[in-house]
Amino acid sequence: MAHLYLVRHGRAAAGWDTAIDPPLDELGREQAAATAAKLVVRLQDAKWSLFDVDVVTSPLLRCRQTAAAFETATGTTAHVESRIAEIPSPNGVDMGDRVTWLRRAMQGTWAELIARDGDAYRQFHDSLVAWARSVRRDTIAFSHFVAINALIGAAISDDRLVIRSVDNASVTVLEVGVDGSLVLIEGGAEANTLIR
Repeated sequence: MAHLYLVRHGRAAAGWDTAIDPPLDELGREQAAATAAKLVVRLQDAKWSLFDVDVVTSPLLRCRQTAAAFETATGTTAHVESRIAEIPSPNGVDMGDRVTWLRRAMQGTWAELIARDGDAYRQFHDSLVAWARSVRRDTIAFSHFVAINALIGAAISDDRLVIRSVDNASVTVLEVGVDGSLVLIEGGAEANTLIR
């Protein structure tokens, strides 16, 4: 059995309709530092050695910068894991229309999204869930809103894209069984996150 700590990135400096890969803004950097400190306390309380914990991050800048706060606090190095990146927008959707597409997608289920926008979304979802099911060591993963919700959904058998309004820099905890089963142990803090 392993525990998977899913950390949503801190607040980004730009919205989905203006930047493909924005950095964190000042508040996002503060959130990242605060979450790193909380994770260090959790490690100490659990009496873990950092040698017993894997640290991975989405390749996107806002996650890498959130992970960097933890790396600085612990001296660890997060490895890039592309399967935990944010959901991509469909090919051909203009930058200015990405938020409209995302808001619509987030109101429905994975089955509806796949039927409407194609099998690439089944591949995204299934690859993400397969990665989580393959975790065999306690792992801290810096990821994204929709990706974290997809893993929550896999744990509780819920097909909706959005199950919890996971806040920036929140920590959601899943238990991964030796058989690859996923169990939701702790929902991350929630907030009314503005999709911009």
